[in-house]
Amino acid sequence: MGDDFDERNVRIVVADGVITHIEEIDRVPDQWIVPGFFNAHTHLGDTVAMDVDAAGSIGDLVAPPPDGLKHRILRASSPRLCVEAMAASIRTMAQTGTWGGFADFREGGIPGVEYLQQANTDCSLDAVIFGRDGGGESVGAGLGVSSSRHYGEELTKIIERARADGKQIAFHAGEKDSRDVDAALAFDPDMLVHCTHVTPAQIRRIADAGIPVVICPPRSNWRLGVTSSNQNPPVHAMLEAGVELWLGTDNVMFVQPDMAAEMAFCHYVYHIDAPTILKMATGGGAQIVDRNYSLIKDHDARFTRYNMARSNAGFSKNILNTIITRLNSISMEGSLLNCYLK
Repeated sequence: MGDDFDERNVRIVVADGVITHIEEIDRVPDQWIVPGFFNAHTHLGDTVAMDVDAAGSIGDLVAPPPDGLKHRILRASSPRLCVEAMAASIRTMAQTGTWGGFADFREGGIPGVEYLQQANTDCSLDAVIFGRDGGGESVGAGLGVSSSRHYGEELTKIIERARADGKQIAFHAGEKDSRDVDAALAFDPDMLVHCTHVTPAQIRRIADAGIPVVICPPRSNWRLGVTSSNQNPPVHAMLEAGVELWLGTDNVMFVQPDMAAEMAFCHYVYHIDAPTILKMATGGGAQIVDRNYSLIKDHDARFTRYNMARSNAGFSKNILNTIITRLNSISMEGSLLNCYLK
């Protein structure tokens, strides 16, 4: 319960999508209730390139247009296909517990942002779209900046326009090396994405500035070859410095947008404890979309119900560990969102 994920036997009453009452009960419930996850970094447009046979460096695969493979595939995909593909990935996120919403980095300018808005119509997950190629300064709720090394002097003007319109600013930085982190910090972004490679001095700057970092350590970073060690990203050094960390699944081209799988990998490979991982998997929503789905009275009821009868989870001796390492859509009862019920 609450922001600290205390384990309690309770009955939760929901009316009109809002938690109206929480009462203690004596018996052990046959369901576990967990706050909805928030996927703080997605590229849902990449669904049209999912699991394409490809090899090469990160630049070969995802470099900014017109060069990267994914951008060539995006250009060749019809608007209808893009919308259908993104809608399918949004449903996948909801079916695997991401009721809290997502933050997407969307290419394609204004049309690209509008395609994603259309794709989210059925589910209506809380979402912030960090637009690119002109979409961030206009219809998007945020500006998604790829590595500062991909821009020239125009970057300052782009950010100034976005800030004047009240947009959130998010930078990709430190993905393949640390050389673009200081340039990103110079713009005082609202959040950083990746920081797979950061120096101790940069970690200190990030912590002192209070800038949250969205990490994608488990699957995307390893698939793209930007890490081969649990020392990158330096998760524990960032946590010890006081950096707030959130989780994101990154490119659907390579990785399923499944936060449960992301949490399990973090636990096993990076040895992060269960309460910390759950905070990383749920905390982004409070700042990015200004919504808190903790299990607290008067909060919106965006939670996942796990049916113990559908799995062996009832034998668990550590509920939090079981939640982050073993539970999946097979044992989920769902939530209250329209897309799951349709």
